[in-house]
Amino acid sequence: MKRVLLSFISALGISSAMGAVIIEVNVSNRASISKKDAPVVVNIGKYNAKSALVTCGGKEISSQMDDLDGDGTYDELCFVADFSQKQKQTFVVTLYDEGTPKNYTPRVYAQMMLTNKNVKIKNKQNLFIKSMTVENGTNPYSTVHHHGPAFESELVAYRIYFDHRQTVDLYGKYYHRLELKETQFYPDDAQKASKYGDDVLWAGQSFGLGAMRGWDGENPRFLDDVDLRTESVLAKGPVRTIVEIIDRGWNTCNAGKDKITMTTRYILYAGHRDCIVDVRFDRSIPDYRLATGILNISGSSELSDHKGLRGCWGANWTVAAKDTLGHKKEVIGLGICIPQENISEELAADATNYPFVVKSSGDRIRYGITFCSDNEINSSYHSSAEWFDYLKEWKHDFLSPLEIEVRERK
Repeated sequence: MKRVLLSFISALGISSAMGAVIIEVNVSNRASISKKDAPVVVNIGKYNAKSALVTCGGKEISSQMDDLDGDGTYDELCFVADFSQKQKQTFVVTLYDEGTPKNYTPRVYAQMMLTNKNVKIKNKQNLFIKSMTVENGTNPYSTVHHHGPAFESELVAYRIYFDHRQTVDLYGKYYHRLELKETQFYPDDAQKASKYGDDVLWAGQSFGLGAMRGWDGENPRFLDDVDLRTESVLAKGPVRTIVEIIDRGWNTCNAGKDKITMTTRYILYAGHRDCIVDVRFDRSIPDYRLATGILNISGSSELSDHKGLRGCWGANWTVAAKDTLGHKKEVIGLGICIPQENISEELAADATNYPFVVKSSGDRIRYGITFCSDNEINSSYHSSAEWFDYLKEWKHDFLSPLEIEVRERK
């Protein structure tokens, strides 16, 4: 058996002379629904690993190692796997103290770049960056290409505005494939003719899809007053992307409250259209109130279970009214799922948003956002009824994550 394992490791291009720690990851799907590409995340920071191998039943699984705090040590290992309802699987993770992470076929991608004024073609920009920090009053919205970091799975793509709005904007696709390297969020005429995707949302002053904002007691407020704002690409594949926003010293409009620092991570996994929004604060803030929600597309139909799930389906122009020539209305579905314990109030729709007032009993709020485009040839979401059925199933899936137990082999 040992000889077979060594041959298998050698075939993967990993030196059998490496020091290794082997851990078993027992993963259970307790839900009564099957899960496709369900994320599994394992904390590995204490091992100081340089490379890894994940197998299940002797079969190699694509995985990813991420250094999330920038200290040179991989903090987490992640992969995705399919589970039938009530299924349990055991994965074997071998962590090596030498080597580099293997390059698996990417299923996600992320990018952030500055606009190069010497490059006139919008989808040929080349000043790639990983992170940027600006002081209060500085607005790099027009300096950063596609206005902030962008990230995608095969199904969908997102971008986060690098300004006081921090709006979540959307790129819909015709075919399920990775496209941002080629289009950079701005497909040219040839790409459009080949059915590449495009911007499908006019976000304006809205939440877009689930941006976190302040709450002044009556209205949502932009994040105008922050000491420092940082946007970064922490991970760009092959299994997941993580885009992080840090708002240091944010005056949230909560009267009489001190400034806080809010760190928001947008996490997108391979095979997913939904994105996890993980918001953390530098301390417990039970008395603060914030706001989020989704754009109220003009004339859209709405779904709400009044327990944290909200969605809409409708058509919108993706450009200003004076620029509609050469464009068409984009039909899309939006969705947000917020745990009930984080909801202070669900507000009636206004002209701009379907809003929530939200809270945290501690120092964290974690919720999900998702969308589809009616352009998608590979999907079955082409009506409000189909989209709302998906949202109900998605909520069940989102609120019942896999249970993960890790055991180190002696």
